[in-house]
Amino acid sequence: MTIELDQPVPAFNAQATSGIKVDSEQLIGQHYVLYFYPKDNTPGCTTEGQDFRACHEDFAAANTRIFGVSRDSLRTHENFRSKQGFPFELISDADESLCQLFDVIKLKQMYGKEYEGIERSTFLVDAQGVLRAEWRKVKVKGHVSEVLAAARAL
Repeated sequence: MTIELDQPVPAFNAQATSGIKVDSEQLIGQHYVLYFYPKDNTPGCTTEGQDFRACHEDFAAANTRIFGVSRDSLRTHENFRSKQGFPFELISDADESLCQLFDVIKLKQMYGKEYEGIERSTFLVDAQGVLRAEWRKVKVKGHVSEVLAAARAL
């Protein structure tokens, strides 16, 4: 089962940094962003996280929480989050359950080799738990301001 725009996001639980368990049921009442990225400590992923960090207050003012998601371990996430000073939590999706739910695992190529990896994607969920916007095959530059505009419009 994959999610669709303007449909409720199926319930999920996920482990995040700071020892937090992210439960979609407990997020009802506030908007949230799930941004999926390939790997901690890589250039594009670092820039994207820094852009979300720079706009964190603006998202908070729009009643919107931010969560970064990748398959990295919680330990790697904690180090990445600390090093970059991210004021939001990073979800470890080592078993790919969230990645599968949001259909972000895609066949990719690097140096002529094919592999399955996370396609950079962002999802905006409203306070009722309904998917209101999605961005797939994200290019980092200017992306966060698009997401923020959509969050403010909710």
